[in-house]
Amino acid sequence: MTTSHAIDTVARLEALFGQPGEASLRKEVPYLHPSYQALIAASPFAVLATTGPEGLDASPRGDAPGFVAVQDEKTLLLPERRGNNRLDSLRNIVTDPRVALLFLIPGVGETLRVNGRGRITVDPGVMARFAVEGKLPQCVIEIQVETVYFQCARAIQRSKLWAPMAADAKREVPTAGAILSALTNAAFDGAAYDRELPARQQATLY
Repeated sequence: MTTSHAIDTVARLEALFGQPGEASLRKEVPYLHPSYQALIAASPFAVLATTGPEGLDASPRGDAPGFVAVQDEKTLLLPERRGNNRLDSLRNIVTDPRVALLFLIPGVGETLRVNGRGRITVDPGVMARFAVEGKLPQCVIEIQVETVYFQCARAIQRSKLWAPMAADAKREVPTAGAILSALTNAAFDGAAYDRELPARQQATLY
């Protein structure tokens, strides 16, 4: 790529794309409008983006629809369930509170974007709200909302994300065990890992 083809200033970028439409600007608000609260209540899946000294992180979060609770029009509560204990997102939040969430709803083209600032709490009263099968979350991320807006459906439409999966599609994707085996020069027994994984995941969901 030659330097003359690089878009390296905001002015060049804006000249390339033009001005946003009125709807694109009007849909952004600094609070959780009831319409946006309804989308969050219907969503079983979100991507949490954070940043910190060790870099950026985007990780999935999911549970029953409405697993992210609306405390009020400026506050969201996101329970942190059991995972791999890498703590990438949580480490970032401790050092830099800026967070972003992308909510998805199966079958719905529009997604919801929330930007704000997070903090981690283990307040017993807050934790108790998110008990599942008698098990508390590890902690709860409290997010102070700064901006909220919905994203149009074009990306979902282009990707056909909610279209039925072809019968052989899953067979074309390497399994978790196969990936670990390849990355570690077979130090991991990939077949054994895949065989044990479903039971292990089911036993440690909460």
